[in-house]
Amino acid sequence: MEWFEVFQYDWAIRALIASSLVGVMCGILGCFIILRNMAMIGDALSHAILPGVVVGFMIAGHSILAIFTGSVVAGLITAILITLIQRNVKAKEDAAIGIVFTFMFALGVMGISFISRKEGVHIDMKDFLFGNVLGVANQDLLLTSLITMYIIACVIIFYRYFLITTFQSVIAETMGISSSTIHYFLMLLLSFAVVASLQSVGVILVVAMLIIPASCAYLLTDRLDRMLVISGLIGLLSTISGLLLAIELETTPGPAMTIVAAFFYFLAIFFAPKKGLLVKYLIRRQKQRKIWMEDVLKQMLKLSEKEELTLQTLNDVGYIKSGKLKSVLRRLSRKDLVNNGDILSLSDEGEKYATRLVRAHRLWETYLVEKLGLTADQIHEQAEKYEHILTDEFLEKVDKRLGFPDIDPHGSPIPPGKNSKNRLRLADGQIGQKWKISIKQNDRTVVGKLWEWGVAAGDVVEVLSADSENVTIKFKATTLTIPKSLGQKVIVQPNKAE
Repeated sequence: MEWFEVFQYDWAIRALIASSLVGVMCGILGCFIILRNMAMIGDALSHAILPGVVVGFMIAGHSILAIFTGSVVAGLITAILITLIQRNVKAKEDAAIGIVFTFMFALGVMGISFISRKEGVHIDMKDFLFGNVLGVANQDLLLTSLITMYIIACVIIFYRYFLITTFQSVIAETMGISSSTIHYFLMLLLSFAVVASLQSVGVILVVAMLIIPASCAYLLTDRLDRMLVISGLIGLLSTISGLLLAIELETTPGPAMTIVAAFFYFLAIFFAPKKGLLVKYLIRRQKQRKIWMEDVLKQMLKLSEKEELTLQTLNDVGYIKSGKLKSVLRRLSRKDLVNNGDILSLSDEGEKYATRLVRAHRLWETYLVEKLGLTADQIHEQAEKYEHILTDEFLEKVDKRLGFPDIDPHGSPIPPGKNSKNRLRLADGQIGQKWKISIKQNDRTVVGKLWEWGVAAGDVVEVLSADSENVTIKFKATTLTIPKSLGQKVIVQPNKAE
């Protein structure tokens, strides 16, 4: 039967409207359920309303109002019992939920078994568990419409209260907002939603409609207001598409709606703009390519100091496989960082880029040894990892904190940074120039020598003469001649008092 032929019947129109309302209502309410880690409570309430259905039926028969009232009361009792057990018995949350909802569900099953023995009474558990949207009556549609409008109105009116108690419950309490009151009010709305969804998807699959659209929206946005809208739309699409699929395949509508919702969720898992697996894969791939490019630049800088650069010399290093190396060199050439050809060379920009990487590596190795107490053989892998992510601003702070060191723990020179003018050494001073001894000295032997001479940090010394072997300085009334090799290790600062 074609769709347009099906929707000529009243029952099909009622099913479509009821499904749409349930999708929107559960989608919106489900956002608060998953953000508050209450998915299990939603499952519990969907099962625990069964005793309320039984009591309502025993009191007033098939009265929709009686069944609705009984279900809501049973849902609230369930929420209160779960909270009381958690707070007073100190039971685990999932254990408390499991105990209460299985108890309530068992009561409901026994009640149905009891009243089904009466003549003329028939309650189909299958419809209760899985729903029967094609059998929606006008009364059911009216109740679902009223509950949907009520839930949407409550979310709009109390949005700020839901927002702050969901993310900052402690701050909410200081503002005079009772988190417990909002919690129980949410449980009331959840009970309404479960009851309204009974006829459409049943108590089992209503949990899927509460969780799946909201979980899908959570992957697509970081803002609650947008999440509510997206979740409502996904719920709407899921229920309508599920109903159409069920009609086409002549199967049960409730499970079909759940399958469609799950399909949307799997799409979001792979294609979400920020949290999707595809995006994460592309980001990882881009980062790996960047690391390969930077590693090749660094190796080229090191090798260019020793020998002529060719593809073979880079291959011999064995850092990257030959096929990937050629691809990396092409990308570096397109970025004007490498001059590609039979003889390879770094461009000016490529040399600057590679020098920065070397500096980051050696500065971080120095920091790990000087500040964290690691040994020289423990630091290479850490430096290899972090040299790709350390920013220039951070490196300048590290350089300053280390006292602008010249060499790393392995004895290799550290390229200067923006603040290289602060990396002044006593032996570099001009004759007659006065310097202030810096507080930070990289070499402990320097500190010991200064102490022997009676020179302390902050003291001012004057360079009297300097040659290839010695430096003569004047300190107060004392004249000292020190080896130039030692003078090149003494860190000094300009004397601003001059």
